[in-house]
Amino acid sequence: MKIAFFDAKSYDKPSFEKYGGEKGITFKYFETKLTEDTAELTQGFDGVCVFVNDTVNAAVIDHLADHGIKLIALRCAGFNNVDLRRAQEKGIRVVRVPAYSPYAVAEHAIAMLLTSIRRIHKAYIRTKDFNFSLNGLTGFDLHGKTVGVIGTGKIGRVFIDICRGFGMKVIAYDKYPAEGAGITYVTPDRLFAESDVISLHCPLTDETYHMINAETIAMMKKGVALINTSRGALIDAEALLEGIKSRKIGAACLDVYEEESDFFFEDYSGHIVEDDTLARLISMPNVIVTSHQAFLTEEALDNIAETTVHNVAEILTLGTCANEIVSVG
Repeated sequence: MKIAFFDAKSYDKPSFEKYGGEKGITFKYFETKLTEDTAELTQGFDGVCVFVNDTVNAAVIDHLADHGIKLIALRCAGFNNVDLRRAQEKGIRVVRVPAYSPYAVAEHAIAMLLTSIRRIHKAYIRTKDFNFSLNGLTGFDLHGKTVGVIGTGKIGRVFIDICRGFGMKVIAYDKYPAEGAGITYVTPDRLFAESDVISLHCPLTDETYHMINAETIAMMKKGVALINTSRGALIDAEALLEGIKSRKIGAACLDVYEEESDFFFEDYSGHIVEDDTLARLISMPNVIVTSHQAFLTEEALDNIAETTVHNVAEILTLGTCANEIVSVG
């Protein structure tokens, strides 16, 4: 089977070459993202392998179907960028990687939180200039604070375990609570009102789109720290900016951004960034932005490649796959 691999980076290739070679699956790597324009590159392939910022809407799927593509292999857990209904209509199977390393994402969320509230990023820059003043670096303890976790899947539960290790009180909201997990579930309104730290670990759906907005931010404690390692559109970025400017939000740790597909994973250091909202967020002293980096560990990259190749091989040999989200026939 020949797979067109889009949005390829140097760190993707070793693991995919290793596992693909074992299963007789050939990957052709394209640095460009999959879009309606680049879908022409899929001619002569059996399937495509895509990531979070590739566009797999109805128009793209129509192109894929015209070129005989039978499989869309997501090398990520989320699938909000795929028009599943159109894939079903066109007879294209869709598989994903439901879990690769919940520890990678949960640990990154904590790393950003600690960096922010203990001003580690600012101290690092200062000491590079031999400035050892402590003025303006006062943080606060996590011990005894209340953390509200939205989404208690594998990543959310690992994050909760870490927070408990810091001696934090944990409350959570999930539409589908994890039975027997020993987690205290509350309503979203109560979570917003009581939490000193709020961390998002839920998928992006019609229900969760802009769940952090002007109305919900108004419910929050003054000085709340907000973490998002899930999907950018969970947060209304303009409302977030207003919350920061009004001092309602004390810290924002963002590994994702609603319009990230135009910027993340690329080097724009020599360019003028035309997204005013992103530029304003990055300029805020209490905002940390990383470019969808939370998944990026050696263990996670290996697991992503192994599972993706396994998914493709199962479809090829068995005609079905446990990680299939669109099946046909």
